[in-house]
Amino acid sequence: MPPPSEPSGDDLPAIRTPPPGPRSRDALARLAALENPAFARRREARSEATGGEDMSPIVLARGRGANVWDADDNRFVDLAAGFGSILLGHGAPSVERAVSAQLGGLVQGLGDLYASEPKVALLERLVRLHPGVSPRVILASTGADAVTAALKTACLATGRPGILAFEGAYHGLGYAPLAACGYRASYRAPFADQLNPHVQFAPYPRSPAELDRSLARVEVALARGDVGAVLVEPILGRGGCVAPPAGFLAALLERAHARGALLVVDEIWTGLGRTGEMIRSAREVTADILVLGKGLGGGLPISACIAPEAIARAWAREDEVVHTSTHAGWPLAAAAANATLDTIRSEKLEARAAEVGARFATTLRETLAGAPGLVEVRGWGLLVGVELRDGALGLRALRGWLERGYLATTAGRGHEILVATPPLTIAETQLDAAAAALREVLLAPHGR
Repeated sequence: MPPPSEPSGDDLPAIRTPPPGPRSRDALARLAALENPAFARRREARSEATGGEDMSPIVLARGRGANVWDADDNRFVDLAAGFGSILLGHGAPSVERAVSAQLGGLVQGLGDLYASEPKVALLERLVRLHPGVSPRVILASTGADAVTAALKTACLATGRPGILAFEGAYHGLGYAPLAACGYRASYRAPFADQLNPHVQFAPYPRSPAELDRSLARVEVALARGDVGAVLVEPILGRGGCVAPPAGFLAALLERAHARGALLVVDEIWTGLGRTGEMIRSAREVTADILVLGKGLGGGLPISACIAPEAIARAWAREDEVVHTSTHAGWPLAAAAANATLDTIRSEKLEARAAEVGARFATTLRETLAGAPGLVEVRGWGLLVGVELRDGALGLRALRGWLERGYLATTAGRGHEILVATPPLTIAETQLDAAAAALREVLLAPHGR
């Protein structure tokens, strides 16, 4: 009998046991006694929001391409892809080869003391993504850490502690980005006395009609004279999958520079081909400081803060000051990042994301037309949001999609937006089937 073939990664769902199955439930029961109780409380709150429906998650076991399997051997199409971090799909061959080769050589180095060849090679690739003069890079492990490096850089370069951020924005939960988190005030409130007090928020413009109001608030904040960094997402991510009106980023840059501040663009979610372009903001501005993360490591944790030399030289001070950590630029993740960037370029995945994502958004609009509770479908490359009438429907629809074999996430303050950030390599047959399944969900009683 021939051995079973390797999974292709482009298969449609196969649900053997209604999720979560018994093995997932067993693992979840063990997890409940071990994990930070904040996450159990979050699951309870989601169940309460849907009228007491069971919102228990599944427990993942393995993945290949755009497919993942849970502990009960159910096969799903992964529209979440590690919150958008699995750019090339699970077990991408180029990343597997690079990581395997590096495992046979050097796994860990000494960060900023003794560089490794993969780190040097990665820096050579990253500086090409910033069009400024002689860009310099700080490597980090997480997006939040890279945002911290960017805010430190802006403070050193301008001598100003202030930050202007935006309502609805999410930049991570380390202490520096937490102070600038406009997504949920409850994330900041318990730690307010420990956070940077020089942070102001402006509304993120969701339409041309809101642009003037947002920019007026920006000017008021900058007029105080203490703002060194204007921190912005080129598309509002967790806050609602919203692209600002054309000209917003250019207007921000102009106003920031007029007041001596720097524009820090958080491309952790939007960059590296996700939205159909390597750097989303580059269509309108050259960021003073650019932040990358999520998909950079092909699934391994690594991130980057990039700034031109004129800004970065603020770190070269008489008294030593650095931003580093044990795993900053570690060889294994650097090798994975090199493979990821090379594959995006060689396979033209940013262009594919633009084309396939546009068709997916169109398919969703056509397939879901007239479905109860649908507000709007928004998409930029393979970052697609489906806005529903409220969070209760959003959570029930998320669950209904899962039960049909599609793994996604939600955005918006009330979970009213279903979010798809699949691998850039996902098969269009999987996307078409996902759209049809979501229509079934929305037409079913109670969105299930």
